[in-house]
Amino acid sequence: MHDDGFTSQVPIPESPDARPLGVLVGYDGSDQAVRALLYAARAAQRLDTMLTVVTAYTVPTLAYADAALVPTVPAAVARLAAAQTQLEEAQEHLRGYPGEVDLRTEHGDAAGVLVKLSDQAQLAVVGSRGRGGFFGRMLGSVSSALPAHAHCPTVVVPRQYEMGAAEGAARFTPVDEDTPVVAGVDRSPASRDTARHAAIAARTRTAPLHLLMVMPLLEDWGGASMAWLPDPDLLERHRRELADQLEADAETLRGEFPELTITSETVLAEPVSALLERTATSQLTVLGTRGHGRVASTLLGSVSRAVLQRAEGPVMVVPAPVPGDAATEPAPTR
Repeated sequence: MHDDGFTSQVPIPESPDARPLGVLVGYDGSDQAVRALLYAARAAQRLDTMLTVVTAYTVPTLAYADAALVPTVPAAVARLAAAQTQLEEAQEHLRGYPGEVDLRTEHGDAAGVLVKLSDQAQLAVVGSRGRGGFFGRMLGSVSSALPAHAHCPTVVVPRQYEMGAAEGAARFTPVDEDTPVVAGVDRSPASRDTARHAAIAARTRTAPLHLLMVMPLLEDWGGASMAWLPDPDLLERHRRELADQLEADAETLRGEFPELTITSETVLAEPVSALLERTATSQLTVLGTRGHGRVASTLLGSVSRAVLQRAEGPVMVVPAPVPGDAATEPAPTR
């Protein structure tokens, strides 16, 4: 009997008032932070919600052998002033932005600050890499830690993200494209929630939704697996079975989102390469924080980290639902 993972009802979503920070974006003054800021501003316009821009700073503990070496301005004051200057730069980049903006400095480690604040946000946004201080080792400390631990979906914006040439309020108008929203799924309970987030994003963008399941190639399965799966034909048969199941999941989603064009695909491929290829041809790639089995490597493990590092388009990572907690309404992003 086919296990239809999409038949259960979505939990009652939290009130928007429970997520007062709206779209949360980390800013450190780097070129990548500017791209993330623009993406977040457009996402906030699409969601009709607050844009919250955060710069985090830390104060090093220093010892001075000579009192004459003690700086005139205390380190805490200097770091705070530098953070506030960065926020002034962010405000300049937002000139003409028509929505509500909250600019704030926060003391603490950047990843920890954003993870904590994500509990009050509908969406968190970071650039794929930044410069020292705020972002630290990008695709190390912040842009891998935040998607792994955030309490809301996180979008990592790549260096290829186009900012456009428009000025004033038009610069922040969300852009609807013809390319699809792609959801990387593996039919686990968490990936079903990921698919719903992707469906909401696609509906809001009036874009098609493509469900993609990637099975590793035969040589990637390892010796232990080869003991029970020696025949490539058997692997292909398994792929077809999974493809039928995924198509049934897609059909169920079509019933929930009749206005969407939804397609499904199950491929035998090297997972990172297959997903990276889709990031270049989709307007948004949606992944979960973890998968299961050999169908999808554990997300924010080797596969998802590699995708985030090398993606050519925005990638959204959806946190796994916490049992017993009310689910946040899946939110469109851009």
